[in-house]
Amino acid sequence: MSDTSTAVKEVFAAMPENFNPQAATGMDAVIQYELSGDAEAQYHATIKDGTCTVAEGAHDAPTLTLKMAASDFVDLINGRLDGMSAFMSGKLRIEGDMGIAMKLQSLFRA
Repeated sequence: MSDTSTAVKEVFAAMPENFNPQAATGMDAVIQYELSGDAEAQYHATIKDGTCTVAEGAHDAPTLTLKMAASDFVDLINGRLDGMSAFMSGKLRIEGDMGIAMKLQSLFRA
């Protein structure tokens, strides 16, 4: 298993404890993460009633889908890559509810 693959698993394992329920008041959404490259993976986070649960695999009807290389995702989470510049440069592709995409940074503590 690559270092990136291990880092991806650690990020998703820590997501529920890094979740900021105050930022998600009234939110009912599923965020799909499609990661490519040497640590290819699919995860989805369900945010509902002030809680966040994470599962491996694809969701049938995500509210928002984020697509990027696994290494870029790890850099994004660790603050080495800015979300807006990743989006503008094409490293991050977003499908679905852009309003939720704009709130992502406030939903999770680094």
